[in-house]
Amino acid sequence: MYDIIPIQAFSDNYIWMLHAHGQAAVVDPGDAEPVLQQLAASGLQLQTILITHHHNDHIGGVERLQHETGARVYAPARENYAFTHQPVHEGDQIELDFLPLSLTVLEVPGHTLGHVAYYGAKLLFCGDTLFSAGCGRLFEGTPAQMLDSLNKLAALPAETAVYCTHEYTEHNLKFARQLDPTNTALLARQAQVAQLRQQGLPSLPSTLAIERESNPFLRCASPAIQQASGIHEANPLVVFTAIREMRNHF
Repeated sequence: MYDIIPIQAFSDNYIWMLHAHGQAAVVDPGDAEPVLQQLAASGLQLQTILITHHHNDHIGGVERLQHETGARVYAPARENYAFTHQPVHEGDQIELDFLPLSLTVLEVPGHTLGHVAYYGAKLLFCGDTLFSAGCGRLFEGTPAQMLDSLNKLAALPAETAVYCTHEYTEHNLKFARQLDPTNTALLARQAQVAQLRQQGLPSLPSTLAIERESNPFLRCASPAIQQASGIHEANPLVVFTAIREMRNHF
């Protein structure tokens, strides 16, 4: 059996490390130093690096980690990278035999056009597409692309653990409460997250069951979210577009 631990980077990033039997994989190492420190402290050898998209806070540590560990890198085929890597497409299987764990590549454009997620064994490493109680900004893709990507992830099993890469949950929940103040699931989640953060613990992982109940970007067909958006029509894409713009300025 393997363990999954968060490695903190910058002000609010998480680099997820999966390890077993003295070997490890990491997801989106924006900074090499905390990864190397964790490897040394735990006596681990880095075998694999998984990349979800090209933003520097997700890839800034890759070249150093490659140089110092020889790890193999997987990164989206629809994006360009300066470092050596194996390009991955929708449906590709990545076998992490040392854990063991098999992950399927899911193409989820929106935040960037080539963004991917990795899913397997009811674990979802989704980068900056789906956040706990939120979703990523649209830097390259369209609202329609992002909504399709979110719906694709939301269709995975309810018990799927959501490992996104930023500690945005508290702020996202404040926005969600503004949209949907009577949602009891939101109230419960807000209390739970506040307690975790007061203890210095991550609010992650979430689960898709929790997100379906409390994440407004997965509830664009809900009358409550439609009303809060100011869009008086039952069109999830129009509602999503409106509340994503609202979140940009929250």
